[in-house]
Amino acid sequence: MATSTACNTFYLLCDHIADLNPSLAKVLMDIRLRNRLSVCSKVCYAFGGAPYQITGSALGFFLQIYLLDVAQLDPFYASIILFVGRAWDAVTDPTVGFLVSRSRWTGIGRMMPWILLSTPFAVLTYFLIWYVPPFEEGKVVWYLIFYCLFQSMQTCFHVPYSALTMFISTDQKERDSATAYRMMVEVLGTVLGTAIQGQIVGGVSNCPDETEHVNSTNSSRVNVTRASLDETKKAYLVASGVICIIYVLCAVILFLGVKERKESGRKKSEPLTFRQSLWVIMTHGPYVKLVIGFLFTSLAFMLLEGNFALFITYALGHRKHFQNILLVIMLSGTLTIPWWHWFLTRFGKKKAVYFGISWAVPFMILIVCIKSNLVISYLVSVAAGVSVAAAFLLPWSMLPDVVDDFKVKNPDIHGHEALFYSFYVFFIKFASGVSLGVSTLSLKFAGYMTGDCVQPEAVSLTLKVLVSPVPVFLIAVGLLILKTYPIDEERRQGNRKLLQQMLDSEADSESESSELGSSM
Repeated sequence: MATSTACNTFYLLCDHIADLNPSLAKVLMDIRLRNRLSVCSKVCYAFGGAPYQITGSALGFFLQIYLLDVAQLDPFYASIILFVGRAWDAVTDPTVGFLVSRSRWTGIGRMMPWILLSTPFAVLTYFLIWYVPPFEEGKVVWYLIFYCLFQSMQTCFHVPYSALTMFISTDQKERDSATAYRMMVEVLGTVLGTAIQGQIVGGVSNCPDETEHVNSTNSSRVNVTRASLDETKKAYLVASGVICIIYVLCAVILFLGVKERKESGRKKSEPLTFRQSLWVIMTHGPYVKLVIGFLFTSLAFMLLEGNFALFITYALGHRKHFQNILLVIMLSGTLTIPWWHWFLTRFGKKKAVYFGISWAVPFMILIVCIKSNLVISYLVSVAAGVSVAAAFLLPWSMLPDVVDDFKVKNPDIHGHEALFYSFYVFFIKFASGVSLGVSTLSLKFAGYMTGDCVQPEAVSLTLKVLVSPVPVFLIAVGLLILKTYPIDEERRQGNRKLLQQMLDSEADSESESSELGSSM
């Protein structure tokens, strides 16, 4: 009903303009029809966001335990692979963004060639990450090369895909609507990645159940049999193969269902150089406080994500249930995202940050203080998922407010929006590599025994520290920093009004210029 009314109003406006200037009315109608996106186009565009989330959740939850227990790498080398891979991924983001921004227009667009050409290489390198080579000497080099190559190919897909938002329509409402579709598909992608990897791999176990090996002749340590290890390797390959097929299908749907539109109009200013970009980022106080605050809270949840599978397996003893517990976390987070969206619109984003992120703290403490219990583990997983949803949703909700604040204070600087996002991703990914590397190295010092089903008590204690005291401390520091974040609801609404006034002023200026040109 509302859409119909808006369309009728637009048509009446065009009719009124037609009486004065028929050619201008035709231009307005053509622009409107050209910018409209069908539901099919929005859905096809949304599918392009799934590959990044599916592969990201599978790697985030399972790569560490895979390198240690299946590839059977020394924890020291595993930490190097995880750190270098994520650090390399962080560096490639601004690099690829720079190259994409200077790409030429082709017959299929400027972003689509990057997406299409990177897809086969991304799929191949992702599959080879989960393949255990038949040699021992070069295993570390194998995983390091293919992990870094995949991160590069994934960046070549995701950076132009993110920028594609600006080239599917020039209508802001249409772009916002397409982004909403994308967010829903990306959230489902995280669940799908966890479910596929977890359910396929979880069906095969290298080790007997805890109850089976308690009374065994070698109760302190059970060696992995070659047969069960081979089955686990095949399970990881099957899971990666399924994810690769989904990756390709999503890329094909994106290409066939979305038309990239050539950018029109003149640029208002020259693009900022790298040095200018860095200066702009580091001198805007609200952005710095937001990034540092979320850097600490994100590190907390990254430590929890990276070590949770090991914690469930070796500290809690729920080897047969770890994939289901991970799935419960992701499902809980997915289902509560709409609730968090309502909460932040009702009570404000800063209150949502304090309440949402601190919600996980008592459950982090509970799971390490109470004796291992499967029911409690599932309940804690549900509660943790609620907080995980807030931790990953709120930064992306608050970054636009920082960008708006910068626009108000620097109205003469244009084309800077992507800088705030790319540098935020850079810092978070680099920190993620540090956290994964340090946590895996900590297991090395604790005496982690690669290939064994039972680990020393020091390993269990280390895992408990990595999923509870350390994340709790990082969350506390992050929330203290975010308390100094200056953009509250009043300032946010004020910035919106000022920006609208600026847009109206620009529109009036353009209208006057066009009228002057037509009269001449």
